[in-house]
Amino acid sequence: MLKQKELMARVKELVQSDERISACMMYGSFTKGEGDQYSDIEYYVFLKDDTISTFDSAKWLNEVASYHLLYQNEYGTEVVIFENLIRGEFHFLSESEMNIIPSFKESGYIPDTKAMFIYDETGQLELYLSGLEGSGPNRLTEENVNFLLNNFSNLWLMGINVLKRGEYARSLEILSQLQKNILQLIRIAEENADNWFNMTKNLEKEISPENYEKFKKTTARLNELELYEAYKNSLLLVMEFRNLVEKQYQLTVSNEFFEKLLHYMNE
Repeated sequence: MLKQKELMARVKELVQSDERISACMMYGSFTKGEGDQYSDIEYYVFLKDDTISTFDSAKWLNEVASYHLLYQNEYGTEVVIFENLIRGEFHFLSESEMNIIPSFKESGYIPDTKAMFIYDETGQLELYLSGLEGSGPNRLTEENVNFLLNNFSNLWLMGINVLKRGEYARSLEILSQLQKNILQLIRIAEENADNWFNMTKNLEKEISPENYEKFKKTTARLNELELYEAYKNSLLLVMEFRNLVEKQYQLTVSNEFFEKLLHYMNE
């Protein structure tokens, strides 16, 4: 049995027996049938409103299993690394905050809401989860395409300027940001945008080998020549996709502008 499955069974046992807990749902890879030995376990645990102020999440997680590390990340999530080196992410919220669930629809396609259900004594959780079924928001829009082209252009010019100045580390950081826009453009072009916010997830399986090879050429190490090559390849790739999607969308960024950026790079 996977170590994750053992932890998942223990979480289910605890939430069902703990009178302070009203409901619990899971999310992430295991609810999508993608969980493996490298996956995290991820939960929302809803506590009765009159118990949340005294609830000790550290003590409760230690009952799941002993851990090496526990801290609250920048999003307010309790992140735990158990002794078996399985990562867990836990959100402990009050029962009255269960109405946050409909907002999860924005994250994209959710294939099996039944797999997300763990425990509920309120009768509300299943109702909320059923509203998540089906396809997520349409990402293949003119608004999204134009935002990506505009945002890429801004980041690219900023990155080239700091690269020319000799700030190689900063230009590498900016390169990683504009690569996100490139991947979203690829997903739009291939009409495969389910992993919109987590655009690198399953990338090796979810985009064509041809576009994966093109994307590889936009990566670089902290090396001046590699950075210049990556920025050049990034711009050429986005120019290619701009011409491809121009047939479907009315675009606000022109080829002439991209050509001007390319010329600026070589000045």
